Amino acid sequence: MSDRESMEYDVVIVGGGPAGLAASIRLKQLAAEAGREISVCILEKGSEIGAHILSGAVVDPKALDELLPDWREDGSCLLARVPVTSNHHWVLTKGKKFNLPHIMMPKFLENKGNFTGSLGNLCRWLAGKAEELGVEIFPGFPAAEVLYHEDGSVKGVATGAMGIARDGSHRDDYQPGMELHAKYTLFAEGARGSLTKQLKRQFDLEANCQPQVYGLGVKELWDIDPAKHEPGKVIHTQGWPLDDAWGGGWIYHQDNGQVSIGFVVALSYANPHLSPFEEMQRWKQHPAIRPLLEGGRRVSYGARAINEGGWQSIPTLAFPGGALIGCSAGFVNVPRIKGSHTAMKSGMLAAESIAAALAANRQSDVLADYEPAVRNGWIGDELKLVKNAEPAVSKFGATLGTLVAGTDMWMRSLKIGLPFELRHHADHTTLTRRDHAALIAYPKPDGVISFDRLSSVFLSNTNHEEDQPVHLVLKDPTVPTRINLPQFDGPEQRYCPAGVYEYVEENGAPRLQINAQNCVHCKTCDIKDPTQNIDWVTPEGGGGPNYPNM
Repeated sequence: MSDRESMEYDVVIVGGGPAGLAASIRLKQLAAEAGREISVCILEKGSEIGAHILSGAVVDPKALDELLPDWREDGSCLLARVPVTSNHHWVLTKGKKFNLPHIMMPKFLENKGNFTGSLGNLCRWLAGKAEELGVEIFPGFPAAEVLYHEDGSVKGVATGAMGIARDGSHRDDYQPGMELHAKYTLFAEGARGSLTKQLKRQFDLEANCQPQVYGLGVKELWDIDPAKHEPGKVIHTQGWPLDDAWGGGWIYHQDNGQVSIGFVVALSYANPHLSPFEEMQRWKQHPAIRPLLEGGRRVSYGARAINEGGWQSIPTLAFPGGALIGCSAGFVNVPRIKGSHTAMKSGMLAAESIAAALAANRQSDVLADYEPAVRNGWIGDELKLVKNAEPAVSKFGATLGTLVAGTDMWMRSLKIGLPFELRHHADHTTLTRRDHAALIAYPKPDGVISFDRLSSVFLSNTNHEEDQPVHLVLKDPTVPTRINLPQFDGPEQRYCPAGVYEYVEENGAPRLQINAQNCVHCKTCDIKDPTQNIDWVTPEGGGGPNYPNM
């Protein structure tokens, strides 16, 4: 028996992002239609809803239209303010840009009818709608443990204890975690969720899919010269500065004279000397981009991993007592650079499956109708169209890969499709040894357009209680200096966008120092570490970034 207090709900949702919030709203809508009550709670590890949400973002409103059809008329929904007005795709070389004509791209890559704005603010608005319907939301309470019934089905989750010192002792403010028991538990943790990893192992959810692969997105928000601002203008870039890696940038003109800019690097890159953060800083210096930012001011910074596996990497979604929704499962459409609409729809479909199960007095079983609804509905239709795009570019490189991906997407849009399915390789397997890779000389930041990591982390409003156990756990503390440094030149120094990892000299020998207080919860270390020696677990509640408008 646990000595922790417990609370009972019909449904517990782990994560207050688009998927979790959509699921909670849909559950309450269905309960109201049936004239019954379904108790729902959401656990959110951020200090508030939206604190850990980061996206470009251009939002396809398809799922939002289904969930809350009148959202455009609600003056409090900030997303409605900026519809996309123009769409551009640039191919960059070191000193030039070339516009890719729209006629060359499949029609489903257009952004007509979409909106650009802060996904965090959209989540805050959705949270208000959920609370109006009776959903209980607990921000600052990370789910740290999966609970199981004796028969192995999921019973719920437990929140992390508070007030544990770095050495593991209990401080004066110690409080044990709380158990939340549910008939069904939905996991909406986002990309590379710590509990989702455990569930995948526990129920062998990835037995019939390819490895999930990821990109790292680094984002900044800028106030720019009003004369340069064009609300609703959307730009995507590919090409320079990446060489043997692939990815691209975005520039979205949003509300209040601001632009969202960012750069994504696929974590399948091979060169251990590459730094996604530095690539983003270098990208801003391109002569097509720098003039937009000159005279402006950087106001926010953040980073997060993005699911890029698509159709081939979707795991088994349902298991006894629960299901994966949103980016915990991985429904991002990489060519469209969108995932919030598919995440929301997956949450809605899971809610419908749960409501039907509860109406039939079932609990803790497998939601057998949820997965077919995802795979045979418009989520599956959309992801099948683009399933070869990411692996094509990863396998063949930016130029040839783009041609293969584009051809495949065109053919699939015409109901033909190439007669093969390209495969993924786990990102941690792709690094080459340091002596087989070219060094990359990154320019020093100028403090005007480009910046260093520590000043960037300051703008993310990241905060962690100093006296708590380090939430970046080394399974074997000898691996960094025994393998990572001599073989790969310590790649954690460069793939982390927040300066968490650095090698320091101690008694004449190198030692890996973990500055956990800098962590922006992007999970890149958990993904890219070549020996899979780093395990990202939830820190004390409320820790991490606090993104105000991201």
